[in-house]
Amino acid sequence: MIRTLRALAAVALLGLAAVTATAQEPVKGGTLAVVLNPEPPILVSAFNSAAPIGVVSTKVLEGLLTYDFDIHPKPSLAETWKVSPDGKSITFNLRKGVKWHDGREFTSADVQFSAMKVWKEMHPRGRSTFAKLLAVETPSPLVAIFKLAEPSPYLMSALTSYESQILPKHLYDGTDIAQNPYNNKPVGTGPFVFKEWQKGNFVTLERNPAYWDAGKPYLDKLVIRFIPDAAARAAAFETGEVQLGGFSPVPLNDVKRLEATGKFDIETRGYEYLSPMFLMEFNLRNRYLQDKRVRAAIAHAVDRDLIVKTVWFGFGKPAVSPVPSSLTQFHTTDVARYPLDLKKADALLDEAGFKRAGDGKRFKLFLDYLPYGSDYQRTAEYLKQALSKIGIDVEVRSQDTAAFLKRVYTDNDFDLTTNFFYALPDPTIGVQRIYWSKNIKKGVPFSNASGFTNTEMDQLIEVAQVEHDVKKRRAALVRWQQLAAEELPVLDLFETKFFTLASKRVQNHTVSAEGVYSSFAQVWVKK
Repeated sequence: MIRTLRALAAVALLGLAAVTATAQEPVKGGTLAVVLNPEPPILVSAFNSAAPIGVVSTKVLEGLLTYDFDIHPKPSLAETWKVSPDGKSITFNLRKGVKWHDGREFTSADVQFSAMKVWKEMHPRGRSTFAKLLAVETPSPLVAIFKLAEPSPYLMSALTSYESQILPKHLYDGTDIAQNPYNNKPVGTGPFVFKEWQKGNFVTLERNPAYWDAGKPYLDKLVIRFIPDAAARAAAFETGEVQLGGFSPVPLNDVKRLEATGKFDIETRGYEYLSPMFLMEFNLRNRYLQDKRVRAAIAHAVDRDLIVKTVWFGFGKPAVSPVPSSLTQFHTTDVARYPLDLKKADALLDEAGFKRAGDGKRFKLFLDYLPYGSDYQRTAEYLKQALSKIGIDVEVRSQDTAAFLKRVYTDNDFDLTTNFFYALPDPTIGVQRIYWSKNIKKGVPFSNASGFTNTEMDQLIEVAQVEHDVKKRRAALVRWQQLAAEELPVLDLFETKFFTLASKRVQNHTVSAEGVYSSFAQVWVKK
């Protein structure tokens, strides 16, 4: 009887789904206004991973693959692919009939050029991701074969339109790629064609009538507007001036008010590919922070739950290990923990020889925070207050983004930072850069700023780079996380939950792990 009822319920649900699907048939036409801040410096992500660039460029340019919510690869410019048994060769069969927006045929030569001359040489993460890539063979216009010196299992997770964007060889080969004029007026294979960039105001993209995915895109036009003031962004949503924005486009204290109107969706999916982690970096060149007991004391003084609930209004999840829980195949909870415990923090600092002076203070540290808005500033202010309870005097310093990056990654003139990193779908792509001694590179943003050097960690990282056996690779990554928690060169605070704010009229805006970095070919707007 129970089985019968369940079967009937299933049939009823299927019927409802069919009715809903019919009622929600995509409507062609219309314009979608997207808000973005800050304005991107260029419009091509192939060699610059700055977040705002990706929101624009992924609508025009494409990658070999896309990824579902579970980070499983799906076809894009590559229809099928096959990894050789030894892991040293990957054959991509490319999509037929794809044309660049200027009418030229897309071929394997474009893949070869982009991989060898752009991703491998110029992309800040691609230099590591494609380090083992020796060559891209092109036996036919629709076949590209990646030849690797050693297996690189993580590489198959790095082929999105944001992370590994394919550029038209005929417009870039033989030029200064970084200064190529097409970086500001991109020519791609994607569902939208670049029309205009009015600096300081907007970028306009129009429907590609010759797009390879017949019938798409549904929209006639995308207008990406740049609105630097947070209050003005919130007002633009309320008036209908803009209909969508990613990466938490309005202040967190405005979210509930906007949601209460019933006019908006607050979508936290679509950031699985990025898996952002908010953390505190310790500068191990500092004489106090060189002592692991001091770092552990700071960890015990910080209330991660309070940060998430109070400062970030619940848009996060307290971190357990350096690898976010969203990366289920790699994440482990079997690591050292640092629960809130002020008595233990005090004892560790006393044991380290940094006792309180007559005024109750032990020593002073400078904290520099990533200047991306008021939520980042309030986090820094909370940390200052938290560390004062264990006798550490913290001075919070504010500067613009360029000054922050120079201070931390070029000058190493900091004690503590608060920052966020993309962990991305595989620790080798997104996490290893923080812990690998070979990634201590002045002037390279979002690298090993702490100056952490550990022989065992380097060995584990390098095993994970090439180990093809899934179980052995996971074992190395688990030990890597355990060692990171023991040595504590950085303190992982929480897994960031960005959200996309969208008018309820906007449909299919979040259909994969790429979220606002997807092509928007599937997006449509209710009339």
